[in-house]
Amino acid sequence: MKELQDAIVPRPLVVRRLGRVSYARGLEIQESLVAERQAGRALDHLLLLEHDPVFTLGRNARQENVLFPAEALRERGFDVFETGRGGDVTYHGPGQVVGYPVIDLSPDRRDVHRYVRDLEEVMIRTCADYGVEAGRVEGLTGTWVGRDKIGAIGVRIARWVTSHGFAFNVATDLSAFDLIVPCGIRGRGVTSLERLLGRPVPIDEVMDRLTRHFAAVFGMTATEAGGQGGQVLNRAHADRARFKT
Repeated sequence: MKELQDAIVPRPLVVRRLGRVSYARGLEIQESLVAERQAGRALDHLLLLEHDPVFTLGRNARQENVLFPAEALRERGFDVFETGRGGDVTYHGPGQVVGYPVIDLSPDRRDVHRYVRDLEEVMIRTCADYGVEAGRVEGLTGTWVGRDKIGAIGVRIARWVTSHGFAFNVATDLSAFDLIVPCGIRGRGVTSLERLLGRPVPIDEVMDRLTRHFAAVFGMTATEAGGQGGQVLNRAHADRARFKT
């Protein structure tokens, strides 16, 4: 009996695939879910989605890393958004899996550095599934294949509840990165899984693998739940009740 009591029970993780949503809508969903998680009215969530084409500027963004005026970018079909995550400027768009973990790092994961390294590990393991050797670069954030970044990270943590997260290039239009200095890092490139493999890769398949590795790295039990856009917040309470024992 004591052994059972001492055993670590994995925390439940609700995984929702939102499809393609605007960056503004993604922020709205995150902000409401963060408030619910901080209040203990929602479980840990991992939101997986694709964004409409957008350049986002984090809290540490330098304007010179955006190589064209915002109006010129908008004329080309890109939105431009200043946001509250860490980091510099990056691009999100179709073909890129964006992962927004909204999880409580309390009580045993209150370590920002560890959290970022764990997100990198999730993407490193996903690359390995496809025979791609990815890793870290000392002094830089993200997941790298040689000198090229395949996965970017920018996070926000409030009262130890996370938001924002990672972006993993699967079939991303990499030419969009030519309009900025990605993450403010000069002299390095950006790549994608499809470029490296030379073949199409189903994005849902990549989401499956990211989910599995996220659950393993963070010691959680993942359960997929329906939830296009507006359904997410409405079902947070239902999820809490469903998993409560």
